[in-house]
Amino acid sequence: MQVVSLIESAPGRYWQWRDQAIYYVQAGDRRLDRPPLLLIHGFGASTDHWRKNIAVLQQDFEVWAIDLLGFGRSAKPAWEYTSMLWREQIHAFITDVIGQPVVIAGNSLGGYAALSTAALCPSAVVGVVLLNTAGSFTELGDQPVPKPSPVREFLNQCAQVFLRQDWATFLVFKYVQQKALIRRTLQQVYLDQSAVTDQLVEDIYRPSLDPGAPKVFASVFRSPQGEQLDQLLAKLQCPLLLLWGEADPWMNARDRSPKFHQHYPKLTEYFLRAGHCPHDEVPDQVNSLMRAWVMELAA
Repeated sequence: MQVVSLIESAPGRYWQWRDQAIYYVQAGDRRLDRPPLLLIHGFGASTDHWRKNIAVLQQDFEVWAIDLLGFGRSAKPAWEYTSMLWREQIHAFITDVIGQPVVIAGNSLGGYAALSTAALCPSAVVGVVLLNTAGSFTELGDQPVPKPSPVREFLNQCAQVFLRQDWATFLVFKYVQQKALIRRTLQQVYLDQSAVTDQLVEDIYRPSLDPGAPKVFASVFRSPQGEQLDQLLAKLQCPLLLLWGEADPWMNARDRSPKFHQHYPKLTEYFLRAGHCPHDEVPDQVNSLMRAWVMELAA
């Protein structure tokens, strides 16, 4: 495991998984009286997105963060990218590298991967923290789903055919890869505009230059969906903490919250004045809430 760079005071290393280089960061000392923390980034992000959290949480915990296969500094092979792949990667990392059960925290796509790991690999996880997690719920009840108009149905079919073409997804990737568009997107999902820094834009842009990045992008949008959130919550056996950036335009926290309570009543929840990435936008609040919750969990 070669040391390759530094993120703040945390050394970055590579771990080989299925013959692919997986980048991770480890900081802080192992504590016998509390579990390690494992942080999972969202779509297009990396371990860099947790630097404000690692720098503080390492004072009280052994903290790990990992770049999912296809993102950040990790390898980007031309594979099918699914929730099952990332769940298997995370479970292997906990088992082979960390060596003991963890509290796992994830943002957006990383939240879904964290919940999936906790629900389907219960021996590896003692607690879950979800920050504006991705994923959907099964529609319940007897009300029929409205049938789209013929025009909208035709447009949806055209879009699906379009995104199955390699040249088309490459053009879309090249468009969204632009630094100016990355900045505008971040400004839309961050409540505090001052948190959208040049460094943040560069952290997201840099991995997109890797040769395999366009095919990863295409695969994510073509791959089948994993289990619904209610299906995962039905299998979850450990404590759950929800931290919502309530100004997130992508995830309507106030609408999604009751569904989590319906399917997993024994959870802890906080709403924060932030957008889609509260751990980066209001890190002091997130660090404090996570610390208190994990300490209580370990007591």
